[in-house]
Amino acid sequence: MTDIKVPAVGESISEVTLVKWLKKDGEYVHRDELICELESEKATFELNAEQAGILHIKAEEGATLAIGDLACTIDETAEAPAGAPAPAAAPVAEKPAAAPAATAAPAAALPADVKATPVAQAMMADKQVKATDVKGTGTQGRIMKQDVLEALANPGRRGGAAAFSRDEKRDKMSNLRKTVSRRLVEAKNSTAMLTTFNEVDMTRIMSIRKQYKDTFKEVHGVNLGFMSFFTKACCTALMEWPAVNAYIDGESLVYHDYCDVSIAVSAPKGLVVPVIRNAESLSMADLERKVVELAKKARENKLSPDEMAGGTFTITNGGVFGSLMSTPIINIPQSAILGMHKIQDRPMAIDGKVEIRPMMYLALSYDHRIIDGRESVGFLVRVKELLENPEYMLFGHDPMRTLLEVK
Repeated sequence: MTDIKVPAVGESISEVTLVKWLKKDGEYVHRDELICELESEKATFELNAEQAGILHIKAEEGATLAIGDLACTIDETAEAPAGAPAPAAAPVAEKPAAAPAATAAPAAALPADVKATPVAQAMMADKQVKATDVKGTGTQGRIMKQDVLEALANPGRRGGAAAFSRDEKRDKMSNLRKTVSRRLVEAKNSTAMLTTFNEVDMTRIMSIRKQYKDTFKEVHGVNLGFMSFFTKACCTALMEWPAVNAYIDGESLVYHDYCDVSIAVSAPKGLVVPVIRNAESLSMADLERKVVELAKKARENKLSPDEMAGGTFTITNGGVFGSLMSTPIINIPQSAILGMHKIQDRPMAIDGKVEIRPMMYLALSYDHRIIDGRESVGFLVRVKELLENPEYMLFGHDPMRTLLEVK
């Protein structure tokens, strides 16, 4: 009999939650086959069968387990049942019956953050059901066949909710959500947090993206987004205003000669902040690749504790959800966080004339114990200058002034 225990997943993590068993008690499992999902305060990970045999579950779903606790056992002396399939390289999804090519319904175009089984997706395409009209009841909100049938039976009501329903649902708070809650309260209570605002004219960056997006994609194989511009601008400004890139450790101030930029990402189970290491040394294409890689892992709950550890400065983008202005909370022990917001066309006074420009509000929340007003405002003004004059990110200053060696 082989004992499968909860492995160590991080230096500071002492317990995890058993989210879901992927195999049933008494079921035959193959070596290295996924058997359950575990969730720590920082990430979700999976447990594999160390031997082939019959699975005997010892811990229930939803249970909190300490590192080293017994999750299950595997009886490796048991023989595989006759006709038991070998483990597949990847799970094979259920498919609806094939339809003639001329009448086959097109696949439903679902948003990137919405998941559905192949059968449910085919039904939604056939019946022209929008994903926003269906409430997924599967794992992580996955839309199942029954969910689509409920939506069809109750048109116009989200997920088939009964009229005047007053039902309530109580869910256990996940370790990740508890950690986010604790850290946010700690940040508010343990720092002298203040927020300063500015606005940036996005005309130049939008023009550059429009002009070079196809070439950039062809050369580098990744889209040219906004995050690389903001990360590059922040790295330049952080090197010029080192206090914004520092933190307080007891009675000492710790400064960094590098920029490990944390990117706040909304994942299915809560907010996570994976880190781009040495962002100051990466090219625009490298930054875009890293952002895409980390965001994908976050959506799939595949981030490792190491990928979220550390960080010297954080960028969060509430604009993707439509936020026009907000005051982000510091990601402790860091000392500052930059909040991006929605790009909004607004009338601006340009050289004595009123013009419509795509404007974005920026918010810098900072710890006033280490960062003074001069430094916070200077940092944000510098970020604004770099974003409105992207060529400054290459030369550091006005290229002509650099050429003429004048300030």
